[in-house]
Amino acid sequence: MRVSTHFALWVAGLAQAETQTTAGERACLARHAAGRQRLVEIGVWHGVTTRVLRAVMDPTATLWAVDPYPVGRLRVSFQQLIAHREVNSVRNGRVEWVRDTGVGAANRHRERGLPPADFVFIDGDHTYEGLQGDWTGWSPLVAPGAIIALHDTHASPSRPMNTTGSARYTREVILHDPAFECVDTHDSLTVMRRREA
Repeated sequence: MRVSTHFALWVAGLAQAETQTTAGERACLARHAAGRQRLVEIGVWHGVTTRVLRAVMDPTATLWAVDPYPVGRLRVSFQQLIAHREVNSVRNGRVEWVRDTGVGAANRHRERGLPPADFVFIDGDHTYEGLQGDWTGWSPLVAPGAIIALHDTHASPSRPMNTTGSARYTREVILHDPAFECVDTHDSLTVMRRREA
């Protein structure tokens, strides 16, 4: 379905906001994000998981919603319009929209001298190089005990993806990072926790 067609159906209430996460993955994210105060999501798309994170985070929390949202030939991003309305339907904490890549947002976070994040969900560029950039950008910016959850990082019964770039980088690099331990998996989701100093 064309993006503009889906947008028209969504506006009319005849289509839902889209996500590639499963219900089980969203429940897993909600468990690990509950009560967190400084959250980051890389790859917002229609805001389905962003809405979940906003609902469970601490009422005083800030959630960075990071997505470059390239515009289409009509010079607008329909995905961004959907995401803003979906996420704003939840009244909890504060959302800061960051129209950038994961790497660009990490640089911005560092330049502003912001406190370390305590929850990061990476669901952006699923190439080997894309996940490498997001991991090397964000893994130093999380506090001890913080969570970094990564989507599309291993095969599940419905998604055979062990040869994708994101799965290979997770298997070859992330799971061997001595600063982190794997604490949960669900479907294609891998959940890492930064070890205490």
